[in-house]
Amino acid sequence: MKRKPKLALRVNHDNPNHHLWNNRGVWWCHLTVHKPDATAERLRFSLKTRDVEQARERRDRIFQQIAEHYEIAA
Repeated sequence: MKRKPKLALRVNHDNPNHHLWNNRGVWWCHLTVHKPDATAERLRFSLKTRDVEQARERRDRIFQQIAEHYEIAA
């Protein structure tokens, strides 16, 4: 049986901006995928917005889509 990569999502519910950072006014998201071969891949991508509320919505939508393809590692 082929093992699926695991998405490392440690959500800090006290921080609504978890996995977000602001780079010169534009919000970005970052996360890590741990692969079955013991390697990891960092994913970073622009959310293409300067509005933090919109960035949170886009991050949450992206996490939901990614979760469909990866096993979640707590």
